[in-house]
Amino acid sequence: MASAAEQLASNLNFSTFAKAEDLKKRLWFTLGALLVYRLGTYIPLPGLNPEAFAQAFQGQSGGILGLFNMFSGGAVSRMAIFALGIMPYISASIIVQLMTSVVPSLEQLKKEGEQGRKIINQYTRYGTVLLGLLQAYGIAVGLESGQNLVADPGWFFRISTIISLLGGTMFLMWLGEQITSRGIGNGISLIIFAGIVAHLPTALAGTLELGRTGALSTPLILAIIVMVVGVIALIVFVERAQRRLLIQYPKRQVGNRMFQGDTSHLPLKLNTAGVIPAIFASSLLLLPATIAGFANSATLPSWATAIVGSLAHGQPLYMVLYAALIAFFAFFYTAIVFNPKDTADNLKKHGGFILGIRPGERTAEYIDYVLTRITVVGAIYLIFVCILPEFLIARTGVPFYLGGTSLLIVVSVTLDTVAQIQGHLIAQQYEGLIKKSKLRGGKRGR
Repeated sequence: MASAAEQLASNLNFSTFAKAEDLKKRLWFTLGALLVYRLGTYIPLPGLNPEAFAQAFQGQSGGILGLFNMFSGGAVSRMAIFALGIMPYISASIIVQLMTSVVPSLEQLKKEGEQGRKIINQYTRYGTVLLGLLQAYGIAVGLESGQNLVADPGWFFRISTIISLLGGTMFLMWLGEQITSRGIGNGISLIIFAGIVAHLPTALAGTLELGRTGALSTPLILAIIVMVVGVIALIVFVERAQRRLLIQYPKRQVGNRMFQGDTSHLPLKLNTAGVIPAIFASSLLLLPATIAGFANSATLPSWATAIVGSLAHGQPLYMVLYAALIAFFAFFYTAIVFNPKDTADNLKKHGGFILGIRPGERTAEYIDYVLTRITVVGAIYLIFVCILPEFLIARTGVPFYLGGTSLLIVVSVTLDTVAQIQGHLIAQQYEGLIKKSKLRGGKRGR
């Protein structure tokens, strides 16, 4: 028998959405905030020669700058005030999460509930400022080292660049928090999502242009379209897939009444790590090529040139290391965000247990056993989704925005946002049913 939530979800229609005034306000706020973000990606840094920088960026677009440009919505290619994007905040969040598993005081804060989370979020903001300062200073120095990129090099340009880039990152962090609290979906994820989606039409047009000029054959373009649709379908299927562990609660007596034991499920996502493994693996592998691109090729030793060449897109060594790093970060990040021991302790505290498994340590071992095996499947799925488009990008010159990482982010964020919209609609319909039942009860009383 379907649950009450599933029955409500099946009855959702356009009239339900039309009555959800709070949901419509949240949607308009989210769209307005994302529009502000997109406008900020076109405001250039002061003192920079846009034409000279555009030419210099073309030679580095295949490295880590291309990845950052994708996440920043094209702000890096224009060196706008949002060029750092939200990446310093994401990096700081990951570092703080890692530290909560290592530093006992932070681990204790994590267990203290809402107050502890506020303190951890504050530490994350401090980390964002520190990382943003370092990255902004590095960008300022790097721009000054380029030929004819800066009109008036010096400390004034460096300070203005640091203030502009760091201010842009802090504004995006604040904007993401506002979307999360007053809009729909996760604000940080939606900002990255908007940057990628904004360039998807250009990527599709570039692919069709390659077909028009004869660089890509028509059957190959059709095969690319089929592959993209198939990858999207696979992402939807796996991201919604769960391994549910049956949790049993014992009978309990309240007064003179005996209540039957209840059952529930502990859902374990097939891909607990999300898109983090793909982002980390791409960043690490593209870093040597980016450093070599800024350096003078004549001064590089032969062995360094050989390594950089073997780490280019589509090369066998690049593919092998990319797959290995994705698998490593899938297990590593899953171990960070999910603690089987804490889950087992919470179940024991509330009287829940898994049938046939002793509560406590044995339950934690069993959950870890199941989680490890489904993470193997999740890692294989991530490797397949990320490696398959890499072959096409390397062999055919398909735009970077049609890669597996970008598709993974777009589909995952879309699923999460749609789920939140459905949740608001279900809550709206549930409140309407309660009001109707109260009105009926009042009429009967009269």
